[in-house]
Amino acid sequence: MATSNRGVEYKNVPLEEEDAVELRKAVATGSVKEPMISSASLSIACYCLASILMTVVNKYVVSGRNFSMNFLLLCIQSTVCVLCVLSVKKLRIISFRNFDVADAKAWFPISFLLVTVIYSGSKSLQFLTIPVYTIFKNLTIILIAYGEVLWFGGRVTALTLVSFIFMVVSSVIAAWSDISHTSLPAEGGLNSVTSVVATLNVGYFWMFANCLTSAAYVLAMRRRIKVTGFSDWDSMFYNNLLSIPVLLLFSFIIEDWGSENLDRNFPPETRGLLLFAIAFSGAAAVGISYTTAWCIRVTSSTTYSMTGALNKLPVAASGMIFFGDAVTFGSVTAVSVGFFAGVLYAIAKNNQKKTEGATKAETIIPMTRKE
Repeated sequence: MATSNRGVEYKNVPLEEEDAVELRKAVATGSVKEPMISSASLSIACYCLASILMTVVNKYVVSGRNFSMNFLLLCIQSTVCVLCVLSVKKLRIISFRNFDVADAKAWFPISFLLVTVIYSGSKSLQFLTIPVYTIFKNLTIILIAYGEVLWFGGRVTALTLVSFIFMVVSSVIAAWSDISHTSLPAEGGLNSVTSVVATLNVGYFWMFANCLTSAAYVLAMRRRIKVTGFSDWDSMFYNNLLSIPVLLLFSFIIEDWGSENLDRNFPPETRGLLLFAIAFSGAAAVGISYTTAWCIRVTSSTTYSMTGALNKLPVAASGMIFFGDAVTFGSVTAVSVGFFAGVLYAIAKNNQKKTEGATKAETIIPMTRKE
């Protein structure tokens, strides 16, 4: 026993056990200031890899010629995500609050919004290429920014506005390139052209719906977090847990659960691979959340925001590499302009944060008199 000078007894703890306890506490709470797990470069690489893997796997799953069971797909992903989070919590690697009915009722509208986000996202990925999908996701940033101006007293700086203009330009170029490349089949006549254009129209409808619902979800969640005091892991756990019954209900009501349709969506020859890919994408969602927190913890918010901007390039390139998305002058230009817009936006937000921080520091009333 070790005794302090006040006579209070303390139990000696082996050094290795003490280090393990501190490491778990640092990962769970994010209170650590130094990179205890690995280097900053490794955290950035893992974040980028998780983002690319999830996008590519989701695209693979929904790209089947007869795939139509998106609600079932998302329900399986959410279930896997909840199981992964609970398993990691049981290992004491992360920490979040236990399930509470009052919290569930307060959070359910946010979870329902998330269902609309992930469903519209999966549908847009089903009809659009990964580069087009990635570029158009930038439009969500604009909607969120002006939503913050309206409801949270946010501010859009001149440099931020310039980045928004480039985002819109990149989206227009991407749409032009996509339509001009896809709507000119070598043969098949007017019927083929009409079919392709109809498919693109459906894809862009879901893409714009995804931008609107994503912005609504982020803004509503920001307000709700202030009320509930949820951490990132709390919101992730409740989001996925509460979305499971909603997704399952919509799947039973809207989707065809007949054996013939199930065989069409999950062909026997590729069923095992498809189910593995769906489960993997659910686990990848946990990976993205964890690597996001890890990246911010061992680097800085500036580095993370720049990583998010730069990550759009490899995500867009993954569609060209793995799915044979057309590599044309228009598509490359759209990705490049969107990439530049993302970097410009990250710089603008970081500059704005520094300015606001300096302004707050100047308005602090000194508590002691200078000599």
